[in-house]
Amino acid sequence: MTTIALDAMGGDHGVATTVSAACQLLKETSSKDSKVKLILVGQQDVIADALRKVNVNVGKYLSIQHASEVVEMGESPALALRGKKDSSMRVAINLVKEGVADACVSAGNTGALMATSRYVLKTLPGIDRPAICSTLPTIDPDTHTHMLDLGANVDTSAEHLFQFAVMGSVLVAAVDDIAAPTVGLLNIGEEEMKGNEQVKQAAKLLENSHLNYYGFVEGDDIYKGKVNVVVCDGFAGNVALKSSEGVAKMISHYLKKSFNKNLLTRIAGVCASSVLKQFRDRMDPRRYNGASLLGLRGIVVKSHGGADAFAFKHAIKEAIIEVEKNVPQQLEKEVEDVLVGQRAG
Repeated sequence: MTTIALDAMGGDHGVATTVSAACQLLKETSSKDSKVKLILVGQQDVIADALRKVNVNVGKYLSIQHASEVVEMGESPALALRGKKDSSMRVAINLVKEGVADACVSAGNTGALMATSRYVLKTLPGIDRPAICSTLPTIDPDTHTHMLDLGANVDTSAEHLFQFAVMGSVLVAAVDDIAAPTVGLLNIGEEEMKGNEQVKQAAKLLENSHLNYYGFVEGDDIYKGKVNVVVCDGFAGNVALKSSEGVAKMISHYLKKSFNKNLLTRIAGVCASSVLKQFRDRMDPRRYNGASLLGLRGIVVKSHGGADAFAFKHAIKEAIIEVEKNVPQQLEKEVEDVLVGQRAG
């Protein structure tokens, strides 16, 4: 049985989202052979009240772990780490450390989650900094791209970028069953002379590694499906991600506006409804919710803070997949073989 600890109090909507998502997921997995147990971590009375509202009881596959404190979304990571040792976030991560849970999922404060996860779980040998990795859609409906880092590390060295490439490659190989994932390094051009020194030095490290290094990729290549893994620093990655989300919202806005312009456009919208639904489902960011904090000695998945129950459920599913694929164990082996060995040499 796979056990996932959920930070029930985290995110913009707290238990209204997390409890609903937990119930939806358990309903979906109830008929499957591989069972999932969820631990809702947070203020017991609040969680119990939320469960009563949806007429769900705790049992073999659903339990509550009390935690008296809550990390606020705007709270500093240092305060969350040092001042709130009984927060729902901290307790959920502790359950992973203690082996009670196989993974933790939280929609809470990203900085606090990263700081707490790193402090409690520690990083793998050879990994200096964990990175945030998420899945993005591509123009090929049968493929997607994993991108990291998406905001955990604003300032990075070439060595850090190389570590991100190793971790991203291992994740894709495990989760997507791709033997030799292609790795691209995000740059302002594909030519060798372009980019800053960190990117140029990282390219040399990747060229001399065993990874399936594709070369430099540009921002518009992310969604073309050119490579399985796109590597960048957290500043560029976060800007690229948020810009993409903004463009998607703008397209959705103008589509709705155009189809609601008059009677004829509304009729056209009805005729195109099936195509529009396919487009919406393909581009729906909720289906890609759930960013992995790679490089830790345990599985922690970050959900978008504003996620609804549907999106948070997908973050839980991401954690389940990583548990089933033994991602930390595979990462540890690869990191030991490549990064530790490289440093020793």
